[in-house]
Amino acid sequence: MPITPDLVIHPVCDIDVCNDVGTELMVVGGQPLFDLRPQGEVSAGGGWYLLSLTLRDVVRSGGCFVVSPVYSGIGGSGEEVELRQSGLRLECVVRLSHRLEYFRVALANCDSLNISEIRLRQIGKTAAAMKMVGDLSVAGLMNWSSFSAGLGGARRFGDELYRRYMGCRSATALPAPDSYQHWIRSVERRRGPADRQIEVGLISVLMPVYRPDVRWLRRAIESVMRQSYQNWELCIVDDFSNVPEVRAVIEELCSIDARIKVLFRNSNGHISVASNDALAMASGRFVALLDHDDELSLDALLEIAAAVNSNPMLRYIYSDEDKIDESGRRYDPYFKPDWNQELLLSQNYCCHLSAFDSTLIRDAGGFGIGFEGSQDHDLILRCTERLQAREIWHIPKILYHWRSTPESTAGGIDAKRYALDAGIRAISAHLLRTGQDAEVTLTADHYYRVSRKVPLPSPRVSLIMPTRDRVDLLRVAVSSILEKTDYDNFEIIVVNNQSRDPETLDYFEQLRRESRVMVLDYDSEFNYSRMNNFAAEQSSGEILCLINNDVEVINPEWLREMVSHAVRPINGVVGALLYYPDDTIQHAGVITGIGGVAGHVYHKQKRGHHGQNGRARLAQNMRVVTAACLVVRKSVFNQVGGLDPELRVAFNDVDFCLRVDQAGYRGVWTPFAELYHYESASRGYEDTPEKKRRFESEVDFMKARWGKLLDHDITYNPNLSLDQPFEIVSHSRT
Repeated sequence: MPITPDLVIHPVCDIDVCNDVGTELMVVGGQPLFDLRPQGEVSAGGGWYLLSLTLRDVVRSGGCFVVSPVYSGIGGSGEEVELRQSGLRLECVVRLSHRLEYFRVALANCDSLNISEIRLRQIGKTAAAMKMVGDLSVAGLMNWSSFSAGLGGARRFGDELYRRYMGCRSATALPAPDSYQHWIRSVERRRGPADRQIEVGLISVLMPVYRPDVRWLRRAIESVMRQSYQNWELCIVDDFSNVPEVRAVIEELCSIDARIKVLFRNSNGHISVASNDALAMASGRFVALLDHDDELSLDALLEIAAAVNSNPMLRYIYSDEDKIDESGRRYDPYFKPDWNQELLLSQNYCCHLSAFDSTLIRDAGGFGIGFEGSQDHDLILRCTERLQAREIWHIPKILYHWRSTPESTAGGIDAKRYALDAGIRAISAHLLRTGQDAEVTLTADHYYRVSRKVPLPSPRVSLIMPTRDRVDLLRVAVSSILEKTDYDNFEIIVVNNQSRDPETLDYFEQLRRESRVMVLDYDSEFNYSRMNNFAAEQSSGEILCLINNDVEVINPEWLREMVSHAVRPINGVVGALLYYPDDTIQHAGVITGIGGVAGHVYHKQKRGHHGQNGRARLAQNMRVVTAACLVVRKSVFNQVGGLDPELRVAFNDVDFCLRVDQAGYRGVWTPFAELYHYESASRGYEDTPEKKRRFESEVDFMKARWGKLLDHDITYNPNLSLDQPFEIVSHSRT
């Protein structure tokens, strides 16, 4: 007997009920949510169901409704399905794997909803498959005739069919399962705010205004008026918009709240001038920046206050951010790393929300004239030049919603092309002020590359390459370095670990006649750490490059690029971008905590993969890089004692990088040094009982030595998964 519990609407967020029976709903905010809850103790168990909502009125075209089950005792499943609209009917197939507690329904592009009937009807697997095939066929995503005709095909392909069905979304649909929308509902809204009793003094919000859409201007100002932290002032400077509607909105809201200060300029001075005028009006201890069409989250200023309360020495604070479209849908979050100076030279990753100690921002000279379009990037660079890392703080919460419209840079870089040129000027000025001899260019992705000069005479580099037989790999590695590298002052130290193959031994004799190659014999059991330490002691270079025997150079500038970072006193280890032979990524940096100890990011993604906000293609600080190709000054290597011989095979590079980090040096990963890496081709994988036991012992060693330090990598973000790198977590780990 099919179970058909009665379902009742329960508003959750940004929804008002407009009638007594609770079926007429009005959307009042940007993230409308409601629940469908079974009445009484009746609930649906596992199986296939058809959920349908009958409407009294047709909703406007483009409306989107995504439903996800929440199970009794275990929470949400992440299986989100779009309710498909046909006339007055919203309908979808839902597969329940446990006993249902309720359905959560998220809306987009819908202003109101008037529901006359809600039904949940259990159906068989075959009927569910036929329904799904029909819906996919209507959407043009499946040919009915090709669907293994007959009921046997429907049964056989049920699971795969449901995955395809869940992934079928309309153009305006909410994102796919386990996406940002799921994170908002399951993590952000369940995370408590900071203590609302915190008081750290006045916070001034600066808002330059120039001819905004009055809808978004009102939303921006109201987002400040709604702040849970009450000790604020909003300093608005209208840069001669000369639009009556804009002035009317500002004056209306100013009359409601005396904390809003306003200046109407008599001429247009552009954004830096207007921002400086707003700064002159500010009297707060801290100054936060807000664009005239963006929004602050409810607790944005409270979180700033909480950070300052916890650490009064803080002088610059930034948060995570997302985008918000014209329908109020939030998307494209940027879950950022903690302070990452090298990344800031590749993109203005700090951006929104930024808050500055007011004395700091004034001492730095305020907003720079001539940097319009990247004036915030220029300001952040000039302010952080004056600070120690401990005075900079990152709040890993979404505190700022960047409005995406066709006219904004959030809607596409072409909307404000001049911002790119201003960014180049801002970074170039920073490099000049800080004494860095470097050139700034645009990347193909419209980010920035800083190419630093190598000192003259160029420092000598010793490339240390342990090997055992496998002359086929060794020959490629050595010859590619000798033939393709445009950096001249180097030596290759091949560490022979008990090779027996005659062809390999003959090749060693050839190498001994090469002026830039040294062959050292290491006649002991394999210990990667000891072999590198042994070679480092006999090297002549002031810079070491630990490099595998199974790599192949791709771009000639690889070593010059890595050395340009390694020679900087502030830096320690430097890593490269490594590909498998099939042009997928093997190494684009390492994040601790992934896989229990550490793991590579963007692993097996295609060459050219963009990564999170471009990070797979940008130079940045990384705590850990792989020793398959790692450059470090010899003095730093010796300072931390080299590699630890207790780690014979695995994690010796992770441990080494963490010790370099603890010694006060920054790690750098650069995508502009590219090599192929035929990973583990000579040593093999952990595929025997002995190797597995050794690997497990090294895992235990790392956890015992580093403990909880492995769980929070400052170059990552706690809202991102340790199971699937750079995927959004489904449950908070903060």
